[in-house]
Amino acid sequence: MIAHVSGRLAAKQVDRVVVQTAGGVGYEVVVPLGVMDRLPAVGEPVTLATELVVREDGWALYGFLDPAERRFFQRLTTVSGVGPRLAVSLLSALGVARGARAVTERNIGLLSSVSGIGKKTAERLVLELADKVGEFVDADGGRAEAAGGGGGGGDGGAAETALKALERLGYSTAEADDALRQVLAADASAGSADALLRRALHLLTSG
Repeated sequence: MIAHVSGRLAAKQVDRVVVQTAGGVGYEVVVPLGVMDRLPAVGEPVTLATELVVREDGWALYGFLDPAERRFFQRLTTVSGVGPRLAVSLLSALGVARGARAVTERNIGLLSSVSGIGKKTAERLVLELADKVGEFVDADGGRAEAAGGGGGGGDGGAAETALKALERLGYSTAEADDALRQVLAADASAGSADALLRRALHLLTSG
């Protein structure tokens, strides 16, 4: 198991990053939107908690900036029909705390609004995890306090705040997620939720 990867952030792509270790090995790591939002600039040092997923069609590393994110990801993927990609989609759309609250409060509507999660999968998440994710309900709030409050609110940062705003404007979770990832991949210092929202809207309306 690869528990963490430390090194220089060598590249940012739309849904993944490359971390180059001191030994010259570059690890490609898939990350949720909320993690992408909080990463340093390319060239800066970074450490990611990682989860290695081995499947018949290949191996993939998934990366997180704190242990709670990784544990929540692991918990999500214990549910029948929820693979790592779907878990990343849920984390990107809702964050740890909001996602955990949706499960514990049995909010099928919110869960099924996430791209790729239909009503049946949302019901399975609630059935299998409602009494197993209570520890994560305040996870994002605690992280925001540790970071000094930040500019994106208590549910996981500027990108997740901007994503919620785009959803309220009528864009699907998938459309909003893709636009925000493009903004962050192009400029890691995109800034506040308002700045991210403006740039994502420019992409969405000029396409």
